[in-house]
Amino acid sequence: MKKIAMEDLMGLSAYEKARAQFRQEIIDYKKHRRLPVGERVSLIFENRKTVLFQIQEMVRAEKISDLGKIKEEIEVYNTLIPDSNELSATLLLEIESQTKIREELLKFLGIDERVYLKIGERHTIRAAFEEGHSKEDKISAVQYVRFRFTPEAREAFVVGYGNALIAIDHPNYQAQAKIWNEMKKSLIQDLME
Repeated sequence: MKKIAMEDLMGLSAYEKARAQFRQEIIDYKKHRRLPVGERVSLIFENRKTVLFQIQEMVRAEKISDLGKIKEEIEVYNTLIPDSNELSATLLLEIESQTKIREELLKFLGIDERVYLKIGERHTIRAAFEEGHSKEDKISAVQYVRFRFTPEAREAFVVGYGNALIAIDHPNYQAQAKIWNEMKKSLIQDLME
């Protein structure tokens, strides 16, 4: 999938004029890209469109006008765009109790070894987590994951050999969620780019 380049971004004033409509389009678009997996974990599948929005919002929020700093933001966010034959997602650990955030997050230590994309009975892809968001005594509520497809798994996903689902098999959290048809169509488009 093509990465974001400087010329893809709108300037601050142009973005401000287009923001309301662009923001609503992304909200509607992400409805087909957010997958709750049980009650405490959600995945938001990322692609060029979602990442472009995040960059525009960051530049706006931080009022970044320095071209070097904008290039840095682009480089950071481009890592969220999936490469060929993969899907990428932001995994959110949803903690409701603000007073027990650290305690609740620590229950998820080791989740980076326990998240899978399953396609029918034959293909299981373990999520590859971005490094630096989990340590032996600390874990971030926001994780970035990739699902790297073999050619056979990609074909099974695209053609539809069996259900596709995300499964979490962690000692403190077990859940799974089927990737429903509208989401799957959107994700197949990602794999085709």
